[in-house]
Amino acid sequence: MDNREAIIQATIALIEEKGEHLDEITVREICKRADVGLGLVNYHFGNKDALIALCVERIINQIVEQFQHIREQTEGLTPFEKLDQLGYMTLDFLFKHYAVSRISILTDMQTPKVNDNTHRTYAAYLPLVSACRPDWDEETVTRKTFCLITVMQQTFLRHGTVSQMLGKDLTTEEVRRSFHTQILHDILEV
Repeated sequence: MDNREAIIQATIALIEEKGEHLDEITVREICKRADVGLGLVNYHFGNKDALIALCVERIINQIVEQFQHIREQTEGLTPFEKLDQLGYMTLDFLFKHYAVSRISILTDMQTPKVNDNTHRTYAAYLPLVSACRPDWDEETVTRKTFCLITVMQQTFLRHGTVSQMLGKDLTTEEVRRSFHTQILHDILEV
């Protein structure tokens, strides 16, 4: 493993250990774990924040890969039930991994890329939205899928405000699941 990859792996391990306390990760701690000199973080990544953003992207990519296989894991369910399950899994992950999820979404919003985590999530949802509404044309499916992903991101990022507006505690799994199902009905018009 080269120095760059050693730094990434050490940082991912620290992110997983620290959970919501990412601000406690230091460059010194990363370099010690990776067994590299302090200057290599700046050399390879520019700064600690850019390194953490890259590592968060990798972590989320692995989760999105799992989400893309939801169709195979949910044999016997209707397309709507599959989409509901995928959405529940997504929101559950976001809330249970708050710091990593927040960084991922905000990074995608600030510096969108062709294959960023938001795009990959969209790609996982698109066939399920299409299967739920075979009567919609491609443009409508695309637009509605985009709306669904955007609503989920905003529900997560602004959960305090949404909770106040609607009088629902979205940090509670059952409330979040019910809210997501209602959003699906609203967007899919079913």
